[in-house]
Amino acid sequence: MHEFSVAESLLAIIEQEAASYGTTPVVAVKLRIGKLSGIVPDALRFAFSVLSEGRRTDGATLLIEEVPIQISCRACGRVSTVADPFLLCPHCRGSEVELTGGRELEITEMEIADGNQSCQEHP
Repeated sequence: MHEFSVAESLLAIIEQEAASYGTTPVVAVKLRIGKLSGIVPDALRFAFSVLSEGRRTDGATLLIEEVPIQISCRACGRVSTVADPFLLCPHCRGSEVELTGGRELEITEMEIADGNQSCQEHP
């Protein structure tokens, strides 16, 4: 389950970004995860919870926004959200499409315990 290695990388980034706030605990972390990222959100939540024990993220909530698969069709020029990875344009049925969304794995925000601070993370 590679979610443990992903969670460990996320925790390292969070620790680095939160360092300027001293030892204040992290309350919540918001992520954007694409449907084609290969990440199973529930498995990542579990890994994050296990690996957070004893760290400033212990007990933090991992909030995940799932990003749908999005394609741009070169034939008809339309941008569409699709449910499956077969990557055919739902409008013209063309296969000349570019994947424009669905592979994301981004930390978008984290909340520090005092409630007055939030730190934006650049993807």
